[in-house]
Amino acid sequence: MPKLFRITTVPISVEKLLGNQLTYMNQFFDVTAISSDKKELSRIGVDLGVKTYAIEMSRQITPFKDLKSLWLMYCYFKKEKPDIVHTHTPKAGLIGMLAAKIAGVKMRLHTVAGLPLMETSGVKRILLNNIEKLTYACATKVYPNSYGLRDFILNEKLCHSKKLHVICNGSTNGIDTDYFNPDLFSQEKKRNLRKELGIDENNFVFVFVGRLVKDKGINELVSAFRKISLEINQNSSLTRFKLLLVGSLEEDLDPLLPETLTEINHNHNIISVGFQKDVRPYLAISNALVFPSYREGFPNVVMQAGAMGLPSIVSNINGCNEIIIGNENGIIVSAKNEIELETAMEKILDNHHLYQSMAINARPMIESRYQQQLIWDYIKKEYLT
Repeated sequence: MPKLFRITTVPISVEKLLGNQLTYMNQFFDVTAISSDKKELSRIGVDLGVKTYAIEMSRQITPFKDLKSLWLMYCYFKKEKPDIVHTHTPKAGLIGMLAAKIAGVKMRLHTVAGLPLMETSGVKRILLNNIEKLTYACATKVYPNSYGLRDFILNEKLCHSKKLHVICNGSTNGIDTDYFNPDLFSQEKKRNLRKELGIDENNFVFVFVGRLVKDKGINELVSAFRKISLEINQNSSLTRFKLLLVGSLEEDLDPLLPETLTEINHNHNIISVGFQKDVRPYLAISNALVFPSYREGFPNVVMQAGAMGLPSIVSNINGCNEIIIGNENGIIVSAKNEIELETAMEKILDNHHLYQSMAINARPMIESRYQQQLIWDYIKKEYLT
């Protein structure tokens, strides 16, 4: 079988971004997952049933470490002679595409799922732009995972249009709607989890799933929630609600404001449960997703929430504004706009008819556009051409 190498910077991307797609591809290709952290990567490889190979890569700008990673990647490619190298995430893309080009790999594919450079400026922006240009220049095909991201790449002149291909309606992996299915969770299970977290049965739960960092809009979300909480304290007739945060902090790369952390730690209506391997139970006990991110490629969590029957409040950024259609399966607000975010949350709380309509539409709109198998088959076809 043809050798296929799939590469990400850190193992969690192998698990969460690609997951069972690798298991599926392993039926047709000799798949090896390459990433950092040998121990964690090996565990994921066993779970997915694919081979793994660890090469340490840093998510930060670290020239000397990057050169070492590039050399190790090149040596591995020369030894193993893969037929296809397919990279994901910025650093793995740079190192993997450059190494594959130098090693003479014929099929070099890179998926773009969000660009950190969107939130940078000055010298750093110039540097990151040039890194992306180099990555795309080394690739034979580039897959932006949304149409908005494709347009951004073209507008920035990072890549020639002939190399750019969006898979189906967007997304890197699609969504397994059998797995993300609200019917899998009984009322008893949901009551027990709510009770465990201190959430009353009649509480309306806003949920956020993802890294608790600035770029995900957490500062604005927590501030908006605090203001709505103050209004509720002054008016006992308003709907009681909670904010459920599912994800880990990244204090080194993209820290939250001190006042945001203080509010998370001291507001009894904010419940932070940290990183969870299985987010479905937390989506199952929630009523609406709030995802005010500054930048995305094609956010899995918005698809996951929709498949679980949740309407979403999302930023007007690429990916999010393709999955969500305003007032049909969610509400779209301007990125970094706390006032619009607060208004949208209040709208969902106050307009029961609109909320119910969006909730009814949420799952069917995901099922009809982002079924996982369709995307997997498209990628397999790309490999075989």
